[in-house]
Amino acid sequence: MCRACDLRTLGQVRAIRRFTVRTLLPVELGDLDELAHNLRWSWHAPTRDLFAEIDRDLFTQVGRDPVALLGALAPERLAALAGDEAFVQRVRETVEDLHHYLSAPRWYQQQSDDARGSLPTSIAYFSPEFGITSVLPQYSGGLGILAGDHLKSASDLGVPIVGVGLLYGAGYFKQSLTRDGWQVETYPVLDPDGLPLTLVREEDGTPAVVTVDLPGGRVLHAHVWSAAVGRVPLLMLDSNVPENDDAARRVTDRLYGGGGEYRLQQELLLGVGGVRALRLWSRLTGAPEPEVFHMNEGHAGFLGVERIRELVTEKGLGFDEALEAVRAATVFTTHTPVPAGIDRFEAKLVAQYFGGDRAVEGLPVERVLALGAEDHEGGDPLLFNMALMGLRLGGRANGVSLLHGAVSRGMFSGLWPGFDDAEVPISSITNGVHAPTWVDRRLVDVAARALSADEIATGNGWLREDGVSDRDLWELRRTLRAQLVEDARSRLRASWKQRGASPAELGWVDDVLSPDVLTIGFARRVPTYKRLTLMLRDPERLRSLLLDPDKPVQLVIAGKSHPADDQGKRLIQQLVRFTDEADVRHRIVFLPNYDIAMAKTLYPGCDVWLNNPLRPLEACGTSGMKAALNGGLNLSILDGWWDEWFDGENGWAIPTADGVEDPDRRDDLEASALYDLIENQVAARFYDRDDSGLPVHWLSMVRHTLATLGPKVQATRMVADYVQHLYVPAAAGGRSLNGSADFDGARELAAWKSKVRTGWAQVRVDHVESGGVGEVAKVGDTLHVKAYISLGELSPQDVEVQVVHGKVSEADELGSFTVAALEPSETFEAGRHAFSGDVRLDASGPFGYTVRVVPKHKGLSSIADVGLVANAAS
Repeated sequence: MCRACDLRTLGQVRAIRRFTVRTLLPVELGDLDELAHNLRWSWHAPTRDLFAEIDRDLFTQVGRDPVALLGALAPERLAALAGDEAFVQRVRETVEDLHHYLSAPRWYQQQSDDARGSLPTSIAYFSPEFGITSVLPQYSGGLGILAGDHLKSASDLGVPIVGVGLLYGAGYFKQSLTRDGWQVETYPVLDPDGLPLTLVREEDGTPAVVTVDLPGGRVLHAHVWSAAVGRVPLLMLDSNVPENDDAARRVTDRLYGGGGEYRLQQELLLGVGGVRALRLWSRLTGAPEPEVFHMNEGHAGFLGVERIRELVTEKGLGFDEALEAVRAATVFTTHTPVPAGIDRFEAKLVAQYFGGDRAVEGLPVERVLALGAEDHEGGDPLLFNMALMGLRLGGRANGVSLLHGAVSRGMFSGLWPGFDDAEVPISSITNGVHAPTWVDRRLVDVAARALSADEIATGNGWLREDGVSDRDLWELRRTLRAQLVEDARSRLRASWKQRGASPAELGWVDDVLSPDVLTIGFARRVPTYKRLTLMLRDPERLRSLLLDPDKPVQLVIAGKSHPADDQGKRLIQQLVRFTDEADVRHRIVFLPNYDIAMAKTLYPGCDVWLNNPLRPLEACGTSGMKAALNGGLNLSILDGWWDEWFDGENGWAIPTADGVEDPDRRDDLEASALYDLIENQVAARFYDRDDSGLPVHWLSMVRHTLATLGPKVQATRMVADYVQHLYVPAAAGGRSLNGSADFDGARELAAWKSKVRTGWAQVRVDHVESGGVGEVAKVGDTLHVKAYISLGELSPQDVEVQVVHGKVSEADELGSFTVAALEPSETFEAGRHAFSGDVRLDASGPFGYTVRVVPKHKGLSSIADVGLVANAAS
């Protein structure tokens, strides 16, 4: 064999340059390119049908990727399609439908005249990852999927959002397994030219470039790619460009691919570079500058530092003035109740990027470091905390479920000493999911044939006896289960081949799972607190459930562990080894490489969705929502969204062993409760059939779930809540401080806060008097409260004196309480004032009150905004 042939055989000849040659479409089919490059097709079935009609087998082979499909078509097929008048007409109608979707007024534009005046003209939504479609693998898990659903739902509602993220050269890793069940990661390189993306270019056609200065005189350059997510543009920064040195080119090579300085540079590019990309986008397209900036987790926190720099260097504001202007129009969403899930960097490393030769006049490095300082009790003064920076830069902050909001207020209460946890300014908006993406088309079609659009939207139609019959609903559920079984067998066979098995060893795969067996799904990331292996606490008990001759159960499981998390990988290996055992492998499977494509079959095909985190460490957990939208019931620890919306008829709550300190003992107790529920309630109800073979009680729970949870778990509800409760107030706050050319509002608020902080040491509650209640207080009595307050150099207009009252414990602690303002009534010498007011006693039982002083200004977003309070001495 010749040397050249030998080299080719061994794969030694490598290209020095790589690019994608795009298909030149016939004029008649030119609109297909627009349809392929607007990601609305990922949730719009008629557009997908159009592409499937071109070549169904090829469409499946290319992963249902319209861009890849067009690139793979032979010229002869394109010519034939161009000559097919019926097909050309379908293309025209489909693109006209897209144009109508993009331009017609939607919910946001249909608000009342008064409401429209308060709506922001543009909102920037920053996230380190976006899960739009498996074709664009720029996501790792729940955070990215949520961000993708946020953009899609904003598009459906007409909310003027622009997304900002990074374009990762390899995305997140692809997961496979070794023969002994160990997770293996691979990072296929993505070609942006082959993705549904468009390179943003200057007017002269050259690629638009964003730059971020690095220490040592280095510069990080990034191109900007745009993805059309329906009506929403998504801007993604790519550092793999010729202008960069090798290290800089690797900044965006992998999603969550490293830590330390690598991760810091990614987050600098996302935050600082993202703001600059927005300015560039507005300049090139005429799009309005964002009025509101939304940080989806702390990864994008440096966007606030960049906006402060803009105001300091370009508008002449001082740091404090710029900070107020930025905070007023910034929203921060925290997603983790686990401190280990927060990015923290060495403060001295962060200082290298904002001090020394990188210092900017008016932007002192010590002020930047203070934004992320862990200066609260229990913090590490040597670390810079991205979540704390997000909270300090976000005038409005929220958790992602009611329970997570409460957990977050406790977790971050150290930033607001003196205030009760309930008053920590972190609200909550419960996550939602984008129904058109996640609801199986078969369910959509069944509902459309039997129910009106209003009945589907409200959920009421599922409760109508003459709507979808029990027989039709049960047949649909079996069809979805069978679809999952077929997909799972295909994936399992491919996985075993990767693990080294020969075809001769895999005949058993044809009998894996059954479309007639109760199917429970579990798919998560695999940190320890999500407890992937809780189901294995008693392997023999699990085996008996799987192999029960009358009421068998089957489990379909998926999940990825972070590449650096060996403990998580060991959990996967432990589970896989159990699924490999010959006596149970037909009833329990682990499917590697959990992603959007797998999820679209997994959620609809499961009868029950299992979630068993260590309470209260699940912020929300939206996978169970997706299952519910498809008629699945939830079996979950009361955590995240399930704690909020479980009602006893939409699934089951796994009892928790709260208060048990031994983690092994707690896991044993909760696993035992899980087994009992599956055996005695879940399986018993699934296999309880009437004379016609239908599980009537089970189907009533499915109907109840579709009717009651369906409307609640929608991401359109979530985005509308963000608009009403966070975006509109943030826009109003931004306008009030930034509305004048000289930023008078920001300057005045910063000066006032400085005055209050300087003078607060003199503020105290000197004395409190009360009256109006006899020896025995009765419901309906009025308590008169008069408080004598020292304000020093501050005036009564600078503060609010409050009486805090409610039921008290035996230790005189106020639990749930009410706050009422006292009014100024007298002024004395030396800065002393009297405030008085009345409190009506509306409830019986032990009652108590106290008095406190807090700063007051129309520009504050909450009473805890300044972090100052003077409480009466007990």
